[in-house]
Amino acid sequence: MNYKMIFYLAGGLGLFIYGMKLTSEGLEKAAGDKMKRLIEVLTSNTLMAILVGAAVTALIQSSSATTVMVVGFVNAGLMNLYQAAGIIMGANIGTTLMAQLIAFNLNDFAPLMIAIGVAFLMFSKKKKTKDTAQILLGFGIIFLGMNIMSTSMSPIAKEKWFSDLILNLNDNPILGVFVGLGMTAIVQSSGATIGVLQALAKTGAIGIDVAIPVLLGDNIGTCATALLASIGTNKNAKRAAVIHLTFNTIGTVIFMFLLKWITMLIGMLGGDVARQIANTHTIFNITNTVIQAPFIPLLVKFVNKVVPGKDEAVETMSLKYIDKRLLETPSVAVGQLLNEIVRMGNIAADNLATSIKSIINNDEKCIAQVKEKEEVINFLEKEITSFMVELSNTPLAEDQLAEVTSFFHVVNDIERIGDHADNISEFAQDKINNNLDFSEDGEKALNKMADIVHTAVVNAVTALKESDTELAKSVIENEANIDRMEKYLREDHIARLNKRECSPVSGTIFLDCLSNLERIGDHSNNIAEIVAGVYEKDM
Repeated sequence: MNYKMIFYLAGGLGLFIYGMKLTSEGLEKAAGDKMKRLIEVLTSNTLMAILVGAAVTALIQSSSATTVMVVGFVNAGLMNLYQAAGIIMGANIGTTLMAQLIAFNLNDFAPLMIAIGVAFLMFSKKKKTKDTAQILLGFGIIFLGMNIMSTSMSPIAKEKWFSDLILNLNDNPILGVFVGLGMTAIVQSSGATIGVLQALAKTGAIGIDVAIPVLLGDNIGTCATALLASIGTNKNAKRAAVIHLTFNTIGTVIFMFLLKWITMLIGMLGGDVARQIANTHTIFNITNTVIQAPFIPLLVKFVNKVVPGKDEAVETMSLKYIDKRLLETPSVAVGQLLNEIVRMGNIAADNLATSIKSIINNDEKCIAQVKEKEEVINFLEKEITSFMVELSNTPLAEDQLAEVTSFFHVVNDIERIGDHADNISEFAQDKINNNLDFSEDGEKALNKMADIVHTAVVNAVTALKESDTELAKSVIENEANIDRMEKYLREDHIARLNKRECSPVSGTIFLDCLSNLERIGDHSNNIAEIVAGVYEKDM
């Protein structure tokens, strides 16, 4: 085995992995919101969870990415272990599609796929065409990489060391399992390892009897990605990763006991060895799911013993919906990002209501609550912005990138709403410290404007959550009313001051409250304008 052979093998494998990455990104961008909808359809029904897992993985062609996403969802408390188990089982089925496609001998068409893909990527301006071109280019590079690997490995079959290795694997199938496990754990892609197996098979270097144990080991090795992703997560997320490992290990043990009969069955199905490898991969994952799906409750019970204990209560100063692991599936991350921003908006709206209570009722307990929530809002603003920066650098579809870009402004507006609510609570503290009170008319006026502004904030956040452009337009239309009310109440209050119905000091605080409420109305209007601008294009 000379260096030239090694270089070609490494180059072919590199092209193969890069082609898979391009195809996966292209499929995900083309799928766009479809994948988010699939996740939303998920119920506690095991069959539905399996179907969703299979569909999502078929779209993104990476069971590792799907499993990492599941770990993130469980860590965020958005998915229980029963749902996670179903999706993981489905993901194993969905990932077999690529092996079946690779088994087709399309090497002669690879240059044409690449040429067409590059041409449309360079000259087309339509998003859908570019996404399709990226998928085609990815497939072309996959088959080109396969061809290079097959060509480079043809002489290997004649090497004595390789013949000895095959004899050892024939005599000791368990060694084959560990070879597959190690290869996949290193390259972090079962698809790449299976691609190498199929490339070897096309040269005639290995038979199906040697390939099956290695293939089974691949399925255990692919669990390394989820296990690594679970580091630093809560106990339930770690359990989800262990479910993946347990599920694939049990399946491998079952198939190893039945290895002789499995090999005979695959041989009876016909096809060349590359096709037989793909068929084995599909049969293993479907059979394993059929066998273990009814025992998901026992599987969950087992992982609860492997990872014992309970998680501490999730503190408010934490992220609920987003997780860096979700960056593996950007289109899903966009949906979870929206949920986190809406959560931040709801906290800001609640804080506004609490700040009004604090100044009307001279309530120091409410002031303390406002301060606590303001810290949470600032924390969320920092963490969400950091997440959005990273998400913006992932392969997002154009409409999703535009959505994320608009979210930067939304988060800033929500943070400013929080600041103004905090200002009002500080005015409340000044009011308490100086033993001040508003007149009865002043309290009524402040409550009235606060109710209208609070409604504007709630409606703006709701419009964002539901992509409701009509509700957003109503917030925009109401902004002029808020401005007029602020002006009217300001003039009315000055009239009360002139009549000496309230003190100048409390009057200054009252006017400052009006000013902050008016600015909150402005920020609500900004959010509504973003909703109307971004989501109206999709209608």
